[in-house]
Amino acid sequence: MKANSELDNLCINTIRALTIDAVEKAKSGHPGAPMGLAPVGYTLWTRFLRHNPRNPNWAGRDRFILSAGHASMLLYSLLYLSGYDLSLDDIKRFRQLGSKTPGHPEYGITPGVEVTTGPLGQGISNAVGMALARKLLAVRFNKPGFDLTDYFIYVIASDGDMMEGVTSEACSLAGHLRLDHLICLYDDNQITIEGPTSLAFSEDVGGRFKAYGWHVSFINDANDIDQLSEKIGDARKEKRPALIIVRSRIACGSPNMEGREESHGAPLGEHEVISTKENLGISKEEFHVPKEVLENMRKAIQIGEREEKTWNEKFRKYEREYPDDARTFRRILNGKLPDGWDSKLPSFESDKSIATRDASGKILEAVASVLPEIVGGSADLGTSVKTYIKGWGNINSNDFSGRNLHFGVREHAMGAILNGMARHGGFIPYGGTFLVFSDYMRPALRMAALMKLHVIYVFSHDSLGVGEDGPTHQPVEQLASLRTIPGLIVIRPADANETVEAWKVALRENRPVALILSRQKLPVFEKSSLSGPEGLFRGAYILSESKSKPAVALIASGSEVSLALEAGRILEKEDIPTRVISMPSWELFDEQDEEYRKSVLPDELKARVSVEAGSPFGWCKYTGENGKALGIEGFGFSAPGDIALREAGFTAERIIAVAKSLI
Repeated sequence: MKANSELDNLCINTIRALTIDAVEKAKSGHPGAPMGLAPVGYTLWTRFLRHNPRNPNWAGRDRFILSAGHASMLLYSLLYLSGYDLSLDDIKRFRQLGSKTPGHPEYGITPGVEVTTGPLGQGISNAVGMALARKLLAVRFNKPGFDLTDYFIYVIASDGDMMEGVTSEACSLAGHLRLDHLICLYDDNQITIEGPTSLAFSEDVGGRFKAYGWHVSFINDANDIDQLSEKIGDARKEKRPALIIVRSRIACGSPNMEGREESHGAPLGEHEVISTKENLGISKEEFHVPKEVLENMRKAIQIGEREEKTWNEKFRKYEREYPDDARTFRRILNGKLPDGWDSKLPSFESDKSIATRDASGKILEAVASVLPEIVGGSADLGTSVKTYIKGWGNINSNDFSGRNLHFGVREHAMGAILNGMARHGGFIPYGGTFLVFSDYMRPALRMAALMKLHVIYVFSHDSLGVGEDGPTHQPVEQLASLRTIPGLIVIRPADANETVEAWKVALRENRPVALILSRQKLPVFEKSSLSGPEGLFRGAYILSESKSKPAVALIASGSEVSLALEAGRILEKEDIPTRVISMPSWELFDEQDEEYRKSVLPDELKARVSVEAGSPFGWCKYTGENGKALGIEGFGFSAPGDIALREAGFTAERIIAVAKSLI
């Protein structure tokens, strides 16, 4: 191994010292991985990473993702030392309430953090999405002499990342698509919380990634920064994704904790901190940062400002030669919709019946013609979920000019890749599958909500109406489960025109939206004089009401709204004044002011019945103590959809009987 310079070693050991001091002060954290990875992070950030600490979001920057989010102090140390808006006091407040240095990196909290990481496998899968977005932007906007996307996506991943199934799903697709400019540094320290990785993990990771189609290389000692530089340089030349397997030592430099699992997730302890600093030959002073270290690493500010200036000058020339493309490039990166984007949306006549999944497909095709940022696909269910945009071509390893992604049967990876695309910018990504399989995506859905990402989910086959495929494919608990995710907007439209309004919401909202769609055909309602489908943007609205003061309210979503209307008409004939409410979105309704909410569901309306072909969990919020939530308490049946729904009690007769019992 070639010896590093004294300054290099001092910088690396300062990262280690900041890590152990921050974890010690917080009395919690993960010191081991940052200590082992310090030379890897230092080499990448000082020799390769193109970034500007004074403007963390400039479009031409490299993206760095710490998929091993438990090693957050590595990232915080690099951000502080490089000159980002992160102070030494912020480092001292590691893991404290309201600090800019939370336990795991969080997008939107810490300047320079690209994505929220911690749940293993998510970060590297987000990186695949970023690399895909870069590739899609390149084919759409790069011109001869103008490479606007000559940046790289770098990832540091851990043994735990490599064990998670989502990593396999996403990296398999990355290899299939030959996504270049994607480089993963795999920290092969062979330690997890429980002990050596050999307890549960003995596969040939390099062989696996070679089989995926990745370029694979090895580094025997993470402390050899010249070898690190050589391998990263080689990886940058590859026309496919690259994995660099780096053998490190967890808690490197600690006399008694190096190589031991105890250093993974606990402070080293006061005496071991002193011994470690003595062993590394650095100051015992807490949070000590030598002047020469700060001077060396804050060169990143001047270098980054110069690189951004060069990129901006290139873009100004691009604007002069390609003004239309430049305007679109700016607009989509800023997440702005063009004027009149909704002018081509269809309207559906009430004399026909149409499944909301089919209506959604027609809407998607309409908006795709005016919104080039709409890109997506499904987990091998495009023809069923109606997510394929006709006439816009497939995206494959030889052609990224299309609009249709094929994720294969990889729901979890699809969700995480969509998150990466959304964070990269330039696209409103969407992904579709059956509602019941949203379970496979849940960790990625949660991360999208946590990061407030503009991702659209198209979940079809939304109830027992799926029919003969039976209980394995008939969602029961999924709607209730999705509604528990804070920040996820769930919309279950009742007919084709509500589906139009649902897509409007999904495209306007800068947060994740799940569209819940039917397989079976549903009647298209006549536009009510009280409130048409436009009321969807308020979450719930009065669809039908008697002239007399209503005695009962029937509240429904999706396919059950037409059933509620039928029951309401019969109750009217029996002189029971009825209000029928379409409630496609709890989240949107709850965001309305109290006056509107009470106008739809006034306190004096005691007899309330909710109707939804799923778990009734949560509906009591709207039905009240004296109301009744009709739903499904068990699983479904293998039978034609209409028969399955009747067997579960979704009939006008049952709704009427329950309503009468409450009056």
